[in-house]
Formats: sequence, structure tokens, C-alpha cells
Amino acid sequence: MVPKEIRVLVVDDSAVLRSIIADSIGATDGMTVVGKAGDGRQALAMLDSARPDVITLDIQMPNMDGLATLDVILARRPTPVIMVSSLTKLGAKITMDALDRGALDYLAKPDYGAKTKAVLQEELPRKIRGAAGIDVQRILRIRQERIQRRAARTQQKSIPGEIEIPPAGPAELADKCIAIGISTGGPPALASLFESLRPPMPPIVVVQHMPASFTKPLAWRLDSLSQLSIKEAAQGDLLKPNQVLIAPGGKHLRLRRLGMSTKAVIRDGEPVSGHKPSVDVLMASVAEIFGDDCLGVIMTGMGRDGSDGCGAIRTKGGYVLGQDQDTSDVYGMNKVAHVEGNVDRQFGLNEAATVIAREVRRRWIPVALGQ
Repeated sequence: MVPKEIRVLVVDDSAVLRSIIADSIGATDGMTVVGKAGDGRQALAMLDSARPDVITLDIQMPNMDGLATLDVILARRPTPVIMVSSLTKLGAKITMDALDRGALDYLAKPDYGAKTKAVLQEELPRKIRGAAGIDVQRILRIRQERIQRRAARTQQKSIPGEIEIPPAGPAELADKCIAIGISTGGPPALASLFESLRPPMPPIVVVQHMPASFTKPLAWRLDSLSQLSIKEAAQGDLLKPNQVLIAPGGKHLRLRRLGMSTKAVIRDGEPVSGHKPSVDVLMASVAEIFGDDCLGVIMTGMGRDGSDGCGAIRTKGGYVLGQDQDTSDVYGMNKVAHVEGNVDRQFGLNEAATVIAREVRRRWIPVALGQ
């Protein structure tokens, strides 16, 4: 249950940004700042007395950096932590590490320009409100189970319960598509999915809500874990079997038919369903092009982006899978899609690859092989 007054501890080595963040939180109804710290050691010293419901945590700090501080917070007093990261390649990489370790969400540091107000007065309070009351112990258990499964797989040639897909040539799956929408809790969930998913697969397109400089490092990380080829989508990229295209942060990804092929179209524009990239935008274009040869997957995340897109896929004869509540960091987008009747079947994160592989085999492989 979300507390009536959300208590927030602000940790940042910049006195200026620390004050800006604190002022923004203090000006938001239902939130109060219970402490401000300039580094990890100061934050840990006031952790028990401040009793925060949510912590905003800078990544790069002197004395004790954000990752080390995060580890101690989660071990001593598990609390929803929102990482505050710089818009750099290093900042993005460390943010991915933090999310793997148990941070709930992240915020890209504003550049003190025109976007500062939107980020600190709109996005930050929304993230804090969404994080408050989240069961961090449950999220840590999900992360730990994933680590244990990964370790077990290194000693086995196949995943227990994995669906073996009969071999099919790339051409047989080229005119099919899987569209995935995901937000808060997404990077660890996508890592869990793609390290388990095996070829052959039709082209896969993904919207993960992220700013511009974060999606490329995310794609690199996922590519290093997966037997599929994973990259940030670029203008004109052709969809290919066994390849995953991730929508670039801050841009919408649509698909367009080009003869017998389908290409990625990257466009700017206003946020849709509160986001850019938007799951609804991508899924609507996927449904229009692929019709009943489309599989939609809606996963963990705040808000409702993706429900309309899932509905569009089902209207065109496609099939939609939704991550369940028990294995979602935030049961939001997927909950809305489920409640609104836009999900055909729910699945747990640990069975995601198996369920998707089963649907690929059920819907497309027998047809491709003439079975």
C-alpha cells in the first residue's frame, strides 16, 4: 500500500541538483523530503532515522558511489531506489548494473535546460509515486532466482522445460513478427527473456521506455547475453528473423512495408500514451502490417502504454501474452491490458521464453514446415 505521505531521501553529490530535486519533491502534494545526503556514507548514516519510503540515489559520487550504496541499502533496509544517472555511455552502463542489482527505476539527470522542469516536476514525482509501497524484497527474490537459473544453465545444454523448435529456414519466419512492450523493471526482465530465447525466431521489435542515450547500451548488453542478434533500431533497418530491434530512446518506432520486406521507421513527435517511444505506436503499426501473423507481448511497467496496441493486435487476429503480477516489478501496463481484455494469456517471467517459443511453434512452425 502506498503511504499517505511519501518520505523521500535525496542523495546526490551536487549541492545544486540536490536542492533542485528536494525542492521539486517538497512542492509535490503527498511527498516530503526526510533527508539530503552528499554521498553514500552520509545516506547510510541517516537511513534508519529518516525511514524513507523511496530513495533517489546519484550514481557517481565521491567516498562511496551509487552501486556500493545501493548494495548496502538493499541488504540493510530494502527500500525502493530510483537511480539518478547522467546521460552518458558510462552512466547508462552503471544504471543497467544498478537495475540488475535491485534498483527499481532510474531518472536521467536534466541538463539544467528546458527539460529540467518536465523531468523534475513531472517525471520524478510520477516515478516516486509509482515506486512507493513496492515490495522490494519480492523484486530481490526475482533477481536472485534469475541469477540462480543463469548459473544452472551454465551446467546444462538446455533449459529445463525449454520448448525445442523444429528447424525452419529464415524465409519461413520472415513475414511474422513479435512485438514487445515494457517499462519499469524492463532491463532485467528483458535480460531474463533474451538469454533464454533460442532461434529460430521471427523478427522481434521492442519498446523499452528509456531516454536516448540508454537504449544503445541496453541493446549491447542484451546482445552479449543472447543467441539472437540484438541492436538499437536505426532508420531503414530491415526486419530479419533471429534479430531484435529496440526502439531508440526519445523516438517513436513504426514499421513500414517495403515490397516483400518490412523496415523500421524512426520518427520524432509528441509522446503517445505518455511516452516516446510508445508501445501503442509500435504495436499499432505491427498489427496493421502483420495482422494475424503477429504475437504481442506486454510486460512490467507503470502506466497504461501498450494496452491499446495489444487491442489492435488482437483485433487484427494476432495473439497477445501478458506478464503476470507475481513476476512483474510493477504490475501496471500489463495489468491495464489484461483488465481491458487485450491479453489472451498471462505468463511468469521465468517461463517467458518457453511460452513464446511454444506460441511460435504452435502458430507458425507447422505451417512453415508443411506439417
